[in-house]
Amino acid sequence: MISTIYTTGVLRVAYELKTKENDASVIAFIEKVETPKKRQDAYQLLDLFTETTGFEAKMWGSSIIGFGSYHYTYKTGHEGDAPLVGFSPRKAKISLYFATGDPNREKLLESFGKHTSGKACVYINKVADIDTNVLKALIKQSVDFLHTLYPDHH
Repeated sequence: MISTIYTTGVLRVAYELKTKENDASVIAFIEKVETPKKRQDAYQLLDLFTETTGFEAKMWGSSIIGFGSYHYTYKTGHEGDAPLVGFSPRKAKISLYFATGDPNREKLLESFGKHTSGKACVYINKVADIDTNVLKALIKQSVDFLHTLYPDHH
């Protein structure tokens, strides 16, 4: 959703983030995952992320399970809140969310297993395709990286 704000004749566009932390049930969301195998993977990831971060799982938007949070401000002035790490069991693949801009992620991904990756996401088909110890290292590294980048916001 985009809302437009007029101030002293200057047009500014304020973006409303759709992905906000909310009180929806993580378990209810996982229970709605279509295939039993993907549901089982989602529960396994829930345990891995919870155990590794020490944070309680929270829903972010309607489909992301996030752990912890931080407040960011870009050079453009755009700011918001985001989970430190998270995942989403989507139809095609499972999306894993890590910090963007971490220069050390690529090294860990070399031994991660079958995956593809984008700027912020790493996509897997199933947990059986990956090394869960490397996943734990990726989670820890992402949390540490964000705590260093945003020391006052976690």
